[in-house]
Amino acid sequence: MAWLVTGGAGYIGAHVVRAFQSEGIDTVVIDDLSSGHESFVPASVPFVRGTILDRPLLDATLRDHDITGVVHVAGFKYAGVSVQRPLHTYEQNVTGTSTLLAAMQDAGISEIVFSSSAAVYGTPDADLVTEDTPKNPQSPYGESKLIGEWLLRDQAVAAGLRHTSLRYFNVVGSGTPELSDTSPHNLFPLVFDALVAGRAPRINGIDYPTPDGTCVRDYIHVADLAVSHVAAAKRLDGGESIEAVYNLGSGDGVSVGEIMSTVAVVTGISFTPEVGPRRAGDPARIVASGELAARDLDWRMRHSLAEMVSSAWAARQAVR
Repeated sequence: MAWLVTGGAGYIGAHVVRAFQSEGIDTVVIDDLSSGHESFVPASVPFVRGTILDRPLLDATLRDHDITGVVHVAGFKYAGVSVQRPLHTYEQNVTGTSTLLAAMQDAGISEIVFSSSAAVYGTPDADLVTEDTPKNPQSPYGESKLIGEWLLRDQAVAAGLRHTSLRYFNVVGSGTPELSDTSPHNLFPLVFDALVAGRAPRINGIDYPTPDGTCVRDYIHVADLAVSHVAAAKRLDGGESIEAVYNLGSGDGVSVGEIMSTVAVVTGISFTPEVGPRRAGDPARIVASGELAARDLDWRMRHSLAEMVSSAWAARQAVR
């Protein structure tokens, strides 16, 4: 008996696998390695290379490994790129989720933890985002994640699926140096890559109505996020009540300027960020409440900003 982690060779998925391991719960990974790395999968964890769009492969994986529940992290995760590749985004995130749910139903598997996103909110007009904040996704990626939540909701009505969706905000850091964020679009990798190349990182806009003029965002440590996936799985497995969605947010947020200053201290590389104009549509502040997740999913901010940066930098250094 094991939990299947789709996308378990990726940055977030691999941390989820390790969080399950720390609780003594067996996992199996399926990943097509489009953005993941086979080296991220522990040698002791069965690895199936392939896409969740491959229904026969899914059926065999669920059957052969005696899967009892699924953590669904696989997907196309680049919001900006999704605007240029909407059909690909919907295929990976909507058709993929639908295919997975159908395979689960036929295999008699009724528990799933879904990787959703803060992108379902778009640009919220709220100082503190809660699970009830209106949804207004502004990219095919955000739309695909909201549709994923709807698929789970409707499958629960139709077939008794037990589920929860975890809405991530800005995931950073590393729980172990061999797992680094290799996304070409995320802030920390962009900043580190610039420094390694001898360039100054860029800040987009310093005239926002925030304490230092730069955007404030909600940054959470990937290892903290992974713990809550396991807590959600255990809650489902134990038949306990669970909310349909949870925000994994800090409740506070930090500014891009604070991040730049912390990066300079942690790396020992002194720099003055390049300043560019605001990006169209960037709100001054997006911060989320994590109260529901703290109540039910062992959610808390276990890492300071300095620890987030230092762990991410150590992982970046390890792959040089």
